[in-house]
Amino acid sequence: MGLLAERQARAAGLKPIEGDPGLPLLRKNHQLFLGTWMTDMSYYERFGEVTYIRALGIDVILATGPDAAASVLVNKEKAFANEPAWSFFIGPFFEGGLMLMDFGEHHRNRHIMQSAFTRDRLTAYLESMTPTIVDLVHGWGDTQQLEFYPAVKNLGLSIAVQTFMGDELGPDSDRVMRAFHDCIQAGTAVVRRPLPGNKWSRGLAGRRYLVDYLRPRVAAARANPGDDLLSALCQVEGENGERFTDDDVVAHMIFLIMAAHDTSTGTMAQMVYHLAKHPEWQDRCRKESEALGKDTIGYDDLNELPALDLVMKESLRLVSPLPVMARESVRDTELLGHFVPAGTKVVVTTQMNHSLPSVWSEPTAFDPERFAEGRREDQQHRFAFMPFGGGVHKCIGLYFGGMEITAVLHRMLLEYDWSVPADYEMPVSWKALPYPSDGLPITVSRR
Repeated sequence: MGLLAERQARAAGLKPIEGDPGLPLLRKNHQLFLGTWMTDMSYYERFGEVTYIRALGIDVILATGPDAAASVLVNKEKAFANEPAWSFFIGPFFEGGLMLMDFGEHHRNRHIMQSAFTRDRLTAYLESMTPTIVDLVHGWGDTQQLEFYPAVKNLGLSIAVQTFMGDELGPDSDRVMRAFHDCIQAGTAVVRRPLPGNKWSRGLAGRRYLVDYLRPRVAAARANPGDDLLSALCQVEGENGERFTDDDVVAHMIFLIMAAHDTSTGTMAQMVYHLAKHPEWQDRCRKESEALGKDTIGYDDLNELPALDLVMKESLRLVSPLPVMARESVRDTELLGHFVPAGTKVVVTTQMNHSLPSVWSEPTAFDPERFAEGRREDQQHRFAFMPFGGGVHKCIGLYFGGMEITAVLHRMLLEYDWSVPADYEMPVSWKALPYPSDGLPITVSRR
């Protein structure tokens, strides 16, 4: 990481960090643009758990393996911060979101927001989203050949708008989806300033559109609150009576809708793909759904579909919805005996951690039983399996996401059989959050 960092490491009695900065000028920007660095195990194999690459004009430390993840995410010494790291990548598009906060500010906002994810509220959200799930999933059978990912993206956004705002998506659906897509994609832009038509410019325009879309809805929720998440955020109070401002609510809603519908729909696409490739698991999951004896599930039914839960966990492992987690060192510190200078971006490589042969048997194989009692490969280390992050920044909506996914797949299993050709392998785009780049075409038939 340079002579200065090496001298500082030796002066502190720590190891300097080795890595591969890439070719001059080009560096690793091409890997960033393609997203291949998120799955490239060669850095770990060559340099170990702590290494670095150079892209976008900065050094980025890669923290790979459960011990490295634990050190960064538990953050006992408060040496690593979210805001400066995520702000570098996505700050202009998701500013004010919970993921871009640290320490006291994060604690206060998370504490208030937690009131919107209690059991009673989750139960109400599930009841609210169920009619949308039933209606849109039923419509998928109108064509035998279904491009699943766009269909489930529309469903996910419809659920988010209905459940989070008590609203119908309506004619704005394509523009809202495009705005979120542009915000997310802008985080990997190589040119990080607005130029006509570039990623950064589209991301900024997407953010402005979402702010304008949400402001009147916040005002309506203040005046006439309902049971949706937006109303909850407008009403919830902290221990000392503190409440969110309108700007706070808008910022949190933009981040929550993005996190809820992008990660959940990506996970559902993975599950549908694997259930198509492994019909024995599709049959097993369907039998459990049929045995439940309910067309739709309630909150108390969520633990009654164990096979589907195994498939969900294995899908989250094989393609992590958040492949990396970014932090920045706020002072000189150490990571597994390596010197980390202040102001350095540190990335926990979730996707690589879920692919380590030292943790997972046959890590590239689809094997949901690895999560079953008697094996529990995920329990070898607290941070062996971490699709929802860890530490104080662990995903606040993980139960909401699991509830939504289970409800959709349960309905789909009861209504359809689906398949893909035997030789089909789903291509995954890693340019930002992972998704099937071909839309995941499946053949569906009503039962």
